[in-house]
Amino acid sequence: MRTAPTILHLDMDAFFAAAEQAAKPSLRGKPVVVGGLGPRGVVATASYEARRFGVHSAMPMGQARRLAPNAAYLVPRFAFYRSISEQVMRLLGLLSPLVEPLSLDEAFVDLEAGGVADDTASARAVGERLRADILATTGLTGSVGLAGSKMLAKIASEQAKPDGLALIPPGTERELLGPKSVRILPGVGPATGEHLRRAGMTTVSDLAEAGEDELVRLLGRAHGASLYRMAQGHDDRPVVAERDAKSVSVEDTFAVDLHDRVRIRGEVERLAERCVERLRASGHSGRTIVLKVRRFDFSTLTRSETLRGPTDALGVVREAAGRLLDSVDTTGGVRLLGVGVSGLADYTQEDLFAQAELVGERHAEGAAPVAPEVAVAEPAGPVEAAERHWAPGHDVRHAVHGAGWVQGSGLGRVTVRFEEPGSAPGRVRTFAVDDPELETGEALPLVREPAPVPSAAAGLPGSGAAPPAAAGRGGAPGPAAGPDPHPHHR
Repeated sequence: MRTAPTILHLDMDAFFAAAEQAAKPSLRGKPVVVGGLGPRGVVATASYEARRFGVHSAMPMGQARRLAPNAAYLVPRFAFYRSISEQVMRLLGLLSPLVEPLSLDEAFVDLEAGGVADDTASARAVGERLRADILATTGLTGSVGLAGSKMLAKIASEQAKPDGLALIPPGTERELLGPKSVRILPGVGPATGEHLRRAGMTTVSDLAEAGEDELVRLLGRAHGASLYRMAQGHDDRPVVAERDAKSVSVEDTFAVDLHDRVRIRGEVERLAERCVERLRASGHSGRTIVLKVRRFDFSTLTRSETLRGPTDALGVVREAAGRLLDSVDTTGGVRLLGVGVSGLADYTQEDLFAQAELVGERHAEGAAPVAPEVAVAEPAGPVEAAERHWAPGHDVRHAVHGAGWVQGSGLGRVTVRFEEPGSAPGRVRTFAVDDPELETGEALPLVREPAPVPSAAAGLPGSGAAPPAAAGRGGAPGPAAGPDPHPHHR
């Protein structure tokens, strides 16, 4: 444990929904739900306005619609969210070489390693400056937690939500943790929490009082000992700058069960293509091809085939996935398919014989599913072409009316609201789905670059122009708008 709160945890507030509200002025202050919109879709993120109705992430979308029937329901725009995440991660990288991203909207930062904080006052100053820079750069808010360990920094950021900063002074850990539920500790999920409850332990102080021997008896040596240390407030896990991906995978849940074997094979081939695209984008190759099939009765099967060497060849992955499909009975129907590649490496095996000769290492039912480390849950499922093209929330551009977004489509019509980040709420218009003047568009930046200052006037007394170094503060930050590397030296 550190003697100064120099581990920072950043968690963007209702990230997907907040990004949509920032991009769509007519949705600001209104309930917004982002997720899969089909009958089997789930909520990815709900805005704070929607949460007041009881909507939360991982909730079935049908239940969310019953709770908040008047909310805006949008499909995710992952490329847009990823671009914002990259801006935020760049700001974190200015603070320290040790940044550990956990997802698009969450990360740990070791401030001590970056030399930007060494005590409570400097850590708080860095945290506040970071929040201001994120707002100036992206137009979004994030909550910051500061503590002497990763566990406590994450707890602090949860306390700070939304749009706040919380700092846990070292030495106060046990007092803070004692009355909280055991579920607040890393590694305590629903099953472990229920097991502990049956043993009479519901709070963190219960775990500390039970002692290490009792927790080891209940949970096993590794888990029990680790949990006891955390109940004491001890967490020595370091911030790790690069986390090795264990797999790359994609999967689709279908609105209607698939029965046609030809259709199922076509979907598997399409998933293989998407998987290889992500594999190559991550700079990896892999040895083990994994197929995941969830059948009509919710039973989930996985099959895998291991090559002699790593590959990123589409033909190899596609053919292996097809062979794995041959070993699965899909007679009753399929509701979900997934294709993944594991056993990742940063090179490709050039031995053609190794690609062709597959080791028959096929795992039966109960084998580990496609690992989720690099997988992104994207909306999917067979939908009509027009609906797929005009998905609610997606960007469009009209030859006359300019940039807008899809409010909904059906019966050969598509409804579009024309507005941009920073504009007033825009007008709504309806078009035929095949209107030649309407096309898919690109996401607009949430914060526009400031207009360039003429060099002759820049910084001159009485000119009213800001010097170039400060120009980014009202929009995308310039070099001086990043976090101060030594705020406690000012």
